[in-house]
Amino acid sequence: MSRAVAAKPQFVRLLIAAGKAAPTPPVGPALGARGVKSMDFCKEFNARTAHISPGVPIPTVITIQPDRSFTFVTKTPNVSYFLKKAANIEKGTGRPGHDIVGTVSLKHVYEIAKIKATDEHLKHLRLEAIASTIVGSARTLGVQVVP
Repeated sequence: MSRAVAAKPQFVRLLIAAGKAAPTPPVGPALGARGVKSMDFCKEFNARTAHISPGVPIPTVITIQPDRSFTFVTKTPNVSYFLKKAANIEKGTGRPGHDIVGTVSLKHVYEIAKIKATDEHLKHLRLEAIASTIVGSARTLGVQVVP
């Protein structure tokens, strides 16, 4: 006697530029392989991120149901994006702990922490805890935090 196993939803994690989702890679192949119309996703994503300046990388988690319907959650851009913007640098150092490629103020760190605190997985943390992780990320990027 065999039992029907309920199909589980699939999760797809993508980093998509705000307002610039298109059915080209990485979006098209990731969704097309799972039977989802990528154009429908792109229209909805672009509408939902219209208030964000174009080109800002938005981490997105897409939940695809067995019936090929989907929902998605957008998160705030990653910490390294904000740190590079604040320090006005293109990329981090190749030698963390040795080279300093830029500086940010403690005020910048707390501004980034306030933005990241809106993410679902960080809501339970104190602002100081989020700020200390941002300082660690800055160190890894080669960005010095000054008071």
